[in-house]
Amino acid sequence: MYSPARRRVLTGIALACVAVGCYLLWPVVLHRTAQAIVESREVRPSKSAPDFSLKDAKGQRLRLSDYKGKVVLLNFWATWCVPCRTEIPWLIDFEKEFQARGFTVLGVSMDEDGWKAINPYVAEHKINYPIVLANEEVNELYGGIEALPTTLLIGRDGKVAFMHGGLISREEYEKEIRQLL
Repeated sequence: MYSPARRRVLTGIALACVAVGCYLLWPVVLHRTAQAIVESREVRPSKSAPDFSLKDAKGQRLRLSDYKGKVVLLNFWATWCVPCRTEIPWLIDFEKEFQARGFTVLGVSMDEDGWKAINPYVAEHKINYPIVLANEEVNELYGGIEALPTTLLIGRDGKVAFMHGGLISREEYEKEIRQLL
């Protein structure tokens, strides 16, 4: 058979091949693991919207789960965001038009200046739906909000039906809302 010296050399070569293979595959394994973690936390249509509890301007706690059984337009926005400013009048109109049918808009402000930026804006524009101030936990819960506005339409069952990063047309929102009502 093989001499002890030859066996040691072959074992060394086999171990070196395993080590090189692990070295080369390690980034792939890490990448796939990270992707799996992100996908498990990612908010997507047909998944339940993650529940959260945030304070409104009066310091009252508001939970997303308080709205279960309603169609919710969950809108992540900021006072400095130009596309957000474009759609806020639409959201005010949607709240007026569809509220009686079990619909609500819920605004989650991403303003770093907090209520000192939000309150004057809400008063000036006569926003008629609840506004809460986001925190880092909610940002992470929703996969890291990277575009404003980010809007989710949540069905009565608490599942995300539609998700939009950036501004879409008023007609598109209206079509989706009517579909869920």
